Amino acid sequence: MNMAEQREHIFGPSAIATPANALTFSRLLAAPAFAFGIHEIGPRSWWLWIIWIGLAFSDGLDGHLARRFGTTSSGAFLDPLADKFLVLAALVVLAEVHLFSWIPVLLIAFREVAMSLFRTRVSRFEISIPASYLAKWKTLVQDFAIGCAFFPPFTGAWVNVPRSLLWVAVALTLYTGAEYLLDGRRLLAARAERG
Repeated sequence: MNMAEQREHIFGPSAIATPANALTFSRLLAAPAFAFGIHEIGPRSWWLWIIWIGLAFSDGLDGHLARRFGTTSSGAFLDPLADKFLVLAALVVLAEVHLFSWIPVLLIAFREVAMSLFRTRVSRFEISIPASYLAKWKTLVQDFAIGCAFFPPFTGAWVNVPRSLLWVAVALTLYTGAEYLLDGRRLLAARAERG
């Protein structure tokens, strides 16, 4: 790391008040407000679509800020939590207004809650499981499916575009969940062997 990079990494691993965390907290707070907006405006709206694109983009932005100014343990925990809150809040309301079926929404919700609990469990052993390449694609496809659900031109026969994308997201979500679980169990076993 050169001198310029060292100057940029101004926050240590235990810091909480960082630019990346501020953005993450704003995404956490946005989840219920956005869900309420879907109820009030209706699922297909240019405003909701634009806001969703901004929220999805902010996920990459807080990662960039964390890498630039210093990653933190609080950010490593809060960032995926904010992603899950936003995605699940949007999916639940979209299922409630009958744009999505409850089955894929519940499958995604089950995986996300189970992985959050598993992540909390392994963190007690100071084990961190990095997100795989496919897990990043999973998040992207989930965000894209939700964004398509808000996209006003996707009516009539086009309504199946976001629904089909959601099933692709389900497949990636379940596969990466199993992958994450196996990686975690391997790391736990390796730690137990080391004593």
